[in-house]
Parts: sequence; C-alpha cells; structure tokens
Amino acid sequence: MMTSSDLCLHSTLHTPPPTLFSSLATHFKLQPGFHLTSFSLSHHMKRGKKSSDAGEPVTNPDTRTGSSQADAVKPSLSSMKSMGLLLAVLLVASVMFSLSVVLRDPPSDDVVESVAASRVLQLRFHQASESDGGLSEKKDNLVPGFDKESCLSRYEASLYRKESTFKQSSYLESRFNRYQDLHRRCGPFTTFYNSTFDKLKLGDKSDGGVSGCSYVIWLNSDGELGSRMLSLASAFLYALLTDRVLLVEQGAEMADLFCEPFPSTSWFLPSEFPLNEQQSLLHHLVLDSSDQQKLESQALFNETPWLIMKADGYFVPSLFSISSFEQELEKLFPVKETVFYFLGQHLFHPTNVVWGLITRYYHAYLARADKRIGIHIEVSDTSNDQFQRLVEQILACGVRHELLPEVDKERHLPSSQVISRKSKAVFISSSSSPGYFESIRDVYWENPTVTGEILSVHRPSRKEYQKTQRNMESRREWTEIYLLSCSDVLMVTSPWSSLVEVAHGLGGLKPWVLNGTDHDSFCTRARSMEPCSQTPRSHGCKN
Repeated sequence: MMTSSDLCLHSTLHTPPPTLFSSLATHFKLQPGFHLTSFSLSHHMKRGKKSSDAGEPVTNPDTRTGSSQADAVKPSLSSMKSMGLLLAVLLVASVMFSLSVVLRDPPSDDVVESVAASRVLQLRFHQASESDGGLSEKKDNLVPGFDKESCLSRYEASLYRKESTFKQSSYLESRFNRYQDLHRRCGPFTTFYNSTFDKLKLGDKSDGGVSGCSYVIWLNSDGELGSRMLSLASAFLYALLTDRVLLVEQGAEMADLFCEPFPSTSWFLPSEFPLNEQQSLLHHLVLDSSDQQKLESQALFNETPWLIMKADGYFVPSLFSISSFEQELEKLFPVKETVFYFLGQHLFHPTNVVWGLITRYYHAYLARADKRIGIHIEVSDTSNDQFQRLVEQILACGVRHELLPEVDKERHLPSSQVISRKSKAVFISSSSSPGYFESIRDVYWENPTVTGEILSVHRPSRKEYQKTQRNMESRREWTEIYLLSCSDVLMVTSPWSSLVEVAHGLGGLKPWVLNGTDHDSFCTRARSMEPCSQTPRSHGCKN
C-alpha cells in the first residue's frame, strides 16, 4: 500500500510542471512524450514477463480498463524514488548555474548610480532602439575594423546627447571613407609607409611616385587640451583636402585620452620616426590661428611627402579662404557651422577609462533630470562686489531666457499650485573659485522655485583629481568638456575659452554668452556653434 508521500511523488512524476519537465527533457536530449512512453512501455514489459514466468496469464493491455489499466502503468516505488532523486539533483544544478551567471560580474563599488537613474538609462536605450528601427543594437556591424569593447564611447555616445538637426552630407561620408582607405594603405608599418620611410632615412625626400603616400605630422604641444583638439581637427581637415595621411605625435597623454579614430590602423606616429633628424628633408609648417599666407603656398608643400605641422588653435577658417580649397569645402560642408561638429564626431572618442568617468558622473547626477544646463565660469580673481555681480548676472540670464527657474524668496515652502514638476540639473565647470558653484547652489537650496521645478546643482570635486596620477588632470578636462557637450543648453561667462569652444562644437550647441554689462538681456546667444564664431582672433570666416 502506498503512503501519502509516495502518492505525492507518483503524482509529480505523472503530471510534471512544464518548466521542470522541459529542463529534464533538455538534459536527456529527449522529447517529453517519447520519454514517458518509453518508461511506461519498458515497465509494462517487465511486469508481463514476470507474470508469464509465474504461470499466470498475460492480459492484453488494450482490453484493460479502469483501475486495472492504471495499475499496469504504475512504476515501482524504487523507480519513482530514483526519478525523484534525479529531478532534485537537476533542480539544484539549475539553481547553482543561474546563481553563477548572476554573480559572475558584480558591479564595481565605485559606480555611484541610483535605481531611478538606471531606469532612465534603460528607457533611453529602449527609445533609441525603437526610433532607429533597432539599428542601435546592430552598430557592431556598421563599423567594421573596430572592436566595440576597446572603445565603448564610439557606440554609446548618441545616448548621452540630444539628436542634432544637422545631417552629414553624403559627399562628406564618401570622403571620410576614401580617407580611411588611404590611411589603411599608407598608415604606419604598411608596405608603402615603410618604403617612403626608408627613402627618408637614405636622404631621399621624395618617394619617386612609387607609393603615392604623403603625410602631415601633427606635433603635440603643451597647451590646453581644448586648444590641441581644435588644432588637431584643423590638421585632419587639411590632410583630407590635400590627400595626405595624418600622423599624430603621441606625447604622454593622447593614447590615454582618445580612441583610434580609423579602423584597422593607427593614427599615431611611430616612436622611431626621426623628428629631430633629417631636418633638411622635413618641411616644417608652424601656424597660429590666422596664418593664411603660409597655407596658400601649396606648390611648395607638394614637393615633399613629409610635412611637419605645429598649429595653435583652430585654423579651419583660414582653409575656407584659400581659393583652391573653397569648392571642395562647400561640397563637404554645405552648412559651414557644422565643420567642427562633424570632424569631432569622427575624431574624438574618449577611451574607456575616460568614458567611465563621464558615464558614472552622468548617471549619478544628471541622468534623472528632464533638462540639463551646462555653465562654464572662467574669470580672473575678482573682488567681492564683482563676484556677487557675476553670480547675479548668471542667474538673471538664466531666468530671463527661461534656462533657469525663478525663485520666490518670500516663501519658504513651495506653492500649493505647482505649475511644473519637471526637474533640471545644472553642471558647473569652472577653473575659478568654487564660490560661484556654492552661491548658485545655495540660491536654489534655500528658496523654492516659482513654478515648482526641482533644480540640482553639481560640480566635479577637485580634491579627487589632485590625489591621482599626473595625467588625471587631462582626463578631468576631457570629462568636463564632454559633460558640457551633453547639455541641452549651455551658458558661458566668456567665449574665449578653448574648452568652451570644443564643448559647444562637439555638442552642436549655440551657447548663451554673458555680455558683461547690466543690459536687460544680461546675455546673448552665439551666432553659430562653430568655434570660429566666438573668437575674432581666429575669425578667418568670410561670411
């Protein structure tokens, strides 16, 4: 007679849960129906054989009904216990495997990210996937020659900036592709590069027309990172216009800050290149941002395959003023203010170490906001009166143009009639006194906004950078540039900063610039997102 526990086991074997039974069938590579049929048939044959040996008649199973049929297919108690033990082992193995997958890669302790921020990021990934028909999940196949894991920013950057209304021209895309082919053919350590380099070492300043490869070598300077990025973008456009291959002097930081921009090759100049030797065979071009006359001597530059370029700042406007380049530039950039925007998209991808700094800060402080406002403050030391006047001007500019919400200093609690529940996050980048950040933060901490909007104010800590390695300062600067470029709107105290020019150029933003007076508007909108529009000293633009 079967006990209640035996009945439970028997019931479980004959009516298994779908998920449990599927796991069992998968482990034995058998279909569920075939497994049960085989088990019942073999058991029935054993019972039949036992009855025959005992001299009892064997009953045809097809003629059995009711309880006699059920008895014929019941497995023995030992078989049921064995089956139950097997199921228990498989369940334990399945649970242990699931735990190993979940716990295999726990999150890093230094990532500060809230649940709400995580949900916002997931939503943005989902929206991006829907809006582009799922292309965001297929980008691995859109950029052959790159390893996604080696440069995550190349694939994820679009999730952190609003979509631009400007679209790259088909001609510019084809020229980029043509340049990439040239760089793969003539880049460092290729057959053509080695041939041209060997001739240089032998004192021959031409390659005899064999390789068809010529180069412009960009020298790394000790200037600010923003100035170097503007100069490097200009050098690349010059290389594109003259069918030269751009090679970058690596220096101590470049490889730490930027991913390789061209697939299946490198843009870094090999360390064994004799920059300090063979000076008579290397044509040097030293430029500042307005050296148009030097660039116009193209016939002289064409005599040598090796052109050494050291430039200060953004000299793209001067390229537009050279008649031999004018027609090509108009085809490349029908909208002139998009030059740096598109060049930056191709050239400047933060390395994974910098991308980690950017994304962790963004998720922790900016991702949850409905709108992000970037403010860059760069002023010399000022008196207390000048300090307070500048703070008031920043707030007045923001309120006047609806960039920042107005505060109500008469009440200590928000109004019961809330107009807006939206939130705004202000990211302040400043090389000046932290007092500006603290003053703006305290205004919105101590007073409610008139509309009910919630505003948070953030600024990267300088103490953390000071405790790290030497190149952390450049990482910090690149991080702040990138975070400013992710703003929905940008406000700056001065347009003369190269950091500001790179930030609004990469982000496709026209910043609001404080006008330095007590005029009613307090600030004016920049004419263009192109760097040359803010700095008259480099304003070679004819229009």
